[in-house]
Amino acid sequence: MNKNDFLENEGKRWQKNVALFLVGQSVTLIGSSLVGYAIMWHVTLQTQSGVMMTIFTVATMLPMFFISPFGGVWADRFNRKYLINIADASIATVTLVIALCFSLGTQSIYLLLVCAIMRSLGQGVQMPAVTALIPQITPEDQLVRVNGINSSIQSLSMLGSPAIAGVLLSIAPLQTVLFIDVATAIIGISILLFFVKVPSKTAEEKELASAKSYFTDMKDGINYIKGHSFIKRFFVVSAISTVLLTPAALLAPLQVTRDFGADVWRLTAIELAFSIGMLIGGLTIAAWGGFKNKTVTLVFGALIFGATSVGFGVFTNFWIYLACMGVCGLSVPIINTPVMSILQSKVEEGFMGRVFSVVAMISSLVMPLSMVLFGPLGDVIKIDFLMIGTGIGMAILSLYTLSDRKLRDAGR
Repeated sequence: MNKNDFLENEGKRWQKNVALFLVGQSVTLIGSSLVGYAIMWHVTLQTQSGVMMTIFTVATMLPMFFISPFGGVWADRFNRKYLINIADASIATVTLVIALCFSLGTQSIYLLLVCAIMRSLGQGVQMPAVTALIPQITPEDQLVRVNGINSSIQSLSMLGSPAIAGVLLSIAPLQTVLFIDVATAIIGISILLFFVKVPSKTAEEKELASAKSYFTDMKDGINYIKGHSFIKRFFVVSAISTVLLTPAALLAPLQVTRDFGADVWRLTAIELAFSIGMLIGGLTIAAWGGFKNKTVTLVFGALIFGATSVGFGVFTNFWIYLACMGVCGLSVPIINTPVMSILQSKVEEGFMGRVFSVVAMISSLVMPLSMVLFGPLGDVIKIDFLMIGTGIGMAILSLYTLSDRKLRDAGR
């Protein structure tokens, strides 16, 4: 059954179906967020080292780069519902093993490194499937609002995660957070497995997929991207912007620890401010829908992000820094929602997984490579200067994007 037949049969029930899918994924996100914050803060507070943060950043993202091409092919070949659940279950299993090791007294930074690597592999399979499944169960004219609502739900799910992670790390060992992640994964898997309907692939699609090798499918995906100039340009801009946002995204906790104090509550506060900003931004873009041209919307958000990055390097008062972090969070849905909506509406359904696997590959490769530069550099010069420089660079890139005719046309 193709997407149009599926949505026609579902009628207005597509809204309930999409809601259940988003809620289930948000539940798993809560556990993943807890683990992410707990590990990041554990490493930050224990080492206070830019080099160690670089190692963990590479371990968190680089494996995703290597698995994403296969994940994209699998997302286009197989039932995305089951693929998401298999990936989620694999991540939960690895987390459970590490939690048991910590409970039995085998505690090491290197175990957390292994956990980060294995979780990255699972996410490299899960992310393209999740992003490709949304347009599969959503009418095209509702994609911007659904993506905006998704961003808001994720922000709401993540809103309590920093505070909960901070409290748990203060009163309980790290493995407590890891066990919670396993429980939330079970809930999310159950919701998707038993309550969410996804159109199955037709016999013709299955036959076509089975007739090709994985590498042929990958090559077809690359050729598809090469044949659409606006997609290539989006990816180039995305790669450059990922370099420029790396200090603000990954060095802020280290900057706060050095400039304002090594207190868990400060790290919790900046994550809360960022999540609140993302929630407001997601609700805003869902209600507003953005400018008529989606490219203008994402440029608007990128300019806000660039300004706040400069603010991180300029403001020396923690409370002003915190407010700046909230505005930074607000800009993220304004950037991501139109980008996702443009690609979801213009990429053919059969290539969706492979195209979004490239999106995952860009972030999973470019950001750790950027940290190889910015992490050690942050041990040599003040992180404040890195924030200012990359913020100015983001503003320049935004103006270039707006001036590019093909990118503007793609947003119409």
